[in-house]
Amino acid sequence: MARLIWLTGPSGSGKDSLLNALREAPPDKLVIAHRYITRPADAGGENHVALSEAEFRRREALGLFAISWRAHGLSYALGEEIDHWLARGLNVLVNGSRLHLPIVRQHYGEQLLPLVLQVSPAVLAARLRQRGRES
Repeated sequence: MARLIWLTGPSGSGKDSLLNALREAPPDKLVIAHRYITRPADAGGENHVALSEAEFRRREALGLFAISWRAHGLSYALGEEIDHWLARGLNVLVNGSRLHLPIVRQHYGEQLLPLVLQVSPAVLAARLRQRGRES
């Protein structure tokens, strides 16, 4: 059975670094999904599909997202392509939301494999200071 690997962890835990490393040398049968986000493409951090709020709402209304959620004043989504990849037997890795894990669990059930990155508070604080993206 193909799995939806739902990667979570606090900002600065290393999710983007892990995803970037896996993009460089992906294991067989693993696809890393891009998120659709109402954040400018040049905002730093992950490689994502930048959408205006209006375009995001339009795509959401058209049913083009498998999952969507709101967090930190932004809208996030995973495109319906992830369902096609899973149906083809590919494992799909996504940068997910901890708060929305229950919704994803309802939708994907046994296909869901949640992963949580944990980092010590001291390391996390140092990474966030170094990045300078969070307030």
